[in-house]
Amino acid sequence: MSELDYNDLRRRMTGAISALKHEFSGLRTGRASSSMLDPITVEAYGSQMPVNQVATVSVPEPRMVSVQVWDKSMVSAVEKAIRESNLGLNPVVDGTVLRLPIPELNEERRVELAKVAHKYAEAAKVAIRHVRRDGMDLVKKAEKAGDMGEDESHVAQDKVQKMTDEFIAEVDEVLAKKEQEIKQV
Repeated sequence: MSELDYNDLRRRMTGAISALKHEFSGLRTGRASSSMLDPITVEAYGSQMPVNQVATVSVPEPRMVSVQVWDKSMVSAVEKAIRESNLGLNPVVDGTVLRLPIPELNEERRVELAKVAHKYAEAAKVAIRHVRRDGMDLVKKAEKAGDMGEDESHVAQDKVQKMTDEFIAEVDEVLAKKEQEIKQV
């Protein structure tokens, strides 16, 4: 019998949630954080690299992020990557150091960030639904092959659906928390 691995499905759904939380950590809420640059990649030495692999990212003040670029030739590439990210930051270049003042969030920017958060959440839901589809396909194949009876198949499908609903609800919960954080003045 090709046993349906619920742990594998759960692990993959959990992966979608952690990817979402990682994306959210990069969404600004008015406070500086060294992880806010994590989603940004820089064209470096012929490949795309995360900012933290070409520079030291620190937070010297609550509303300032400092990026100390290690290789002088990389400064403009890092600056360009930060400007082109959708974080709304304008780096001030000082030699090999980029200072990123974190502007106050205006209402328009908050609405914009909320939309981005929704886009990330929707992508996570899609990923979870893909895992559900894979699980359902396995169940149907097992039933067709005669490895699983009709009743077993229904029980397995219900279990996969319940797991999916649980993870979709968690995405909604994480999104609600992030929206709360974004709207906080």
